[in-house]
Amino acid sequence: MYTVLDIETTGGKYNEEGITEIAIHKFDGHEVVDKFISLVNPEKEIQPFVVKLTGINNNMLHSAPKFHEVAKRIVEITEGTVLVAHNAQFDYRILRTEFRRLGYDFERQTICTVDLSKKLLPDAESHSLGKLVRSLGIAVSDRHRANGDALATLKLFKLLLAKDSEKAIIKTVLREASTGELSDRLLDIVETLPIATGVFYMHNKDSEIIYLSKSSNIKKRVNQQFIKPGSRARKLQKETRKVTFEKTGSDLIAQLKEYEELKRIRPRYNQAKGKLFNYGLYSEKDSKGLIKLKVVPLIKGEKAIITFNGAESGASFLQKISNEICADKSDIVTYNAEIEKLLLKYRIVKRTLIIKDKGREIGEQSVIYIKNGIYKGYGYCELNHQINNIHILESIITPAKGDANTNHFITTHLRKKGSHLIEEINP
Repeated sequence: MYTVLDIETTGGKYNEEGITEIAIHKFDGHEVVDKFISLVNPEKEIQPFVVKLTGINNNMLHSAPKFHEVAKRIVEITEGTVLVAHNAQFDYRILRTEFRRLGYDFERQTICTVDLSKKLLPDAESHSLGKLVRSLGIAVSDRHRANGDALATLKLFKLLLAKDSEKAIIKTVLREASTGELSDRLLDIVETLPIATGVFYMHNKDSEIIYLSKSSNIKKRVNQQFIKPGSRARKLQKETRKVTFEKTGSDLIAQLKEYEELKRIRPRYNQAKGKLFNYGLYSEKDSKGLIKLKVVPLIKGEKAIITFNGAESGASFLQKISNEICADKSDIVTYNAEIEKLLLKYRIVKRTLIIKDKGREIGEQSVIYIKNGIYKGYGYCELNHQINNIHILESIITPAKGDANTNHFITTHLRKKGSHLIEEINP
């Protein structure tokens, strides 16, 4: 027996959302045998973007029942069933959180139709609910309302059940509640973490770092690790006893710090990353003496001007350079000088400079130090503090060792964020 459901919420901070609408269809594998649909008064304001998305506003919910008034009905209709939802981790977490506030431990098995559709419909262009059901010819109405999305999920689930003739995939996707939702121990860990950019470290009972990663939202990323399926993920979840973190403010510093510490610590649950860049920008002069640029797979024995993750990002950069060049091609000297000047903006070779970026808090900025084209470390200073002296700069940075990969991270950051972040330093 299944209960196919969808929940709409107020939006807002993680684990502080409230339910605004819920729809549950009890399904025996052939037909719906019971259903419950209701607006819910969340006793808090709805975020404006949610109002725009769902059409549910605060005025509509004043007379709606509060969650504690519908809780018994939810328990009864879901008793002995497997919860089915599109992104089941989200709906199940919201339900668990609401029941936890009432002092009740709500536990059910779950099936996620996102996971299931990825296995049974691997060639679908998108596995988001709206795009997926449209591509399958499933009629859907009232998108982003609980009943509309629940009915769409129900129709999708019926189709997936029919495709799973061996029932083998259903069995592998089916998981216990403990793997779809955090245990109290892991929940307590997540609650201590910030919604901030930085690097986090997962420790075992002996305080050994067994996993580390960067993120622009540490709380969200750790939570994802804690609900991730698979035997490797479950071992990590079981062994983790503590999570520490370091805020960086800057995405670039987080990336540099993650790279350096993965090399140094080599945590057992971090999987080895493949080659960080595969394409390079190279130049040559044609028969007229004009500089020609090309992005090709890395050429052995030749140093690339700039490196790229793939051909697409390289092509995008060439287009950007082409759009910026305004010199007359017939004037070879001016044209070539213009190209070299533009390329210099996105390179750090032989330059001594700092790259300014976000700080860890208001009123602070981060600085990434490059000396003679090599990354030397990072530090933080007050937003209004101007650094133009190497000795002062070297006194505030945390030293690091640069290589081809760190240079790749830095030049990629400059291409995306802009060369205005650079400030040349006097030797």
